[in-house]
Amino acid sequence: MNALIVVDTQNDFCPGGSLAVPDGDKVVPVINKLAETFEQIIHTQDWHPAGHHSFASSHSGKEPFDQIEMPYGRQVLWPDHCIQGSRGAEFHPDLDTNRSQLILRKGFRKEIDSYSGFYENDHKTVTGLAGYLNERGIKTLYITGLAADFCVKWTALDACKEGFRVHVIEDAVRGLDVDGSLDQAWKEMIQAGAQISNSESLL
Repeated sequence: MNALIVVDTQNDFCPGGSLAVPDGDKVVPVINKLAETFEQIIHTQDWHPAGHHSFASSHSGKEPFDQIEMPYGRQVLWPDHCIQGSRGAEFHPDLDTNRSQLILRKGFRKEIDSYSGFYENDHKTVTGLAGYLNERGIKTLYITGLAADFCVKWTALDACKEGFRVHVIEDAVRGLDVDGSLDQAWKEMIQAGAQISNSESLL
């Protein structure tokens, strides 16, 4: 059985948001069209408390996109984004979530960031997504959303590690591309075993 995974397609990651991915809103019509062809649809939602430790504003003298060492490893510092209950944390208004079976919130623990839909950034603390998929007999994942070089990438890498067949839909993702991170992300996903697909091949 297949599932469509829609990663963090939220206002703050779209144009006008506090951590806007270039052309981030362009994924929405593609995702909506794809969703019509799937029975199993899962959304992840970045859901940070105010003052999250991954925010540059939580560290004196630091700027967005600086990096620091955290107990779980290296952490990019971000502008404040996707704060619980804020408009920025809401899904893009044109994104159709009516047929979604699961909305999985992540990044809600103040002291640790969470890019992947499967694990927090310590790569140990599980979100429960793998168990949810395995209980339903879902073997193949089609991954879409934002941003290709961070939350999409880590969701794809962890999905491969968990033994799922993974397709990343190239025209249904967009990346931030920080210092070449987008090219690096595609290489890592392919090396991990993810297939790079196009929505047209599925529709």
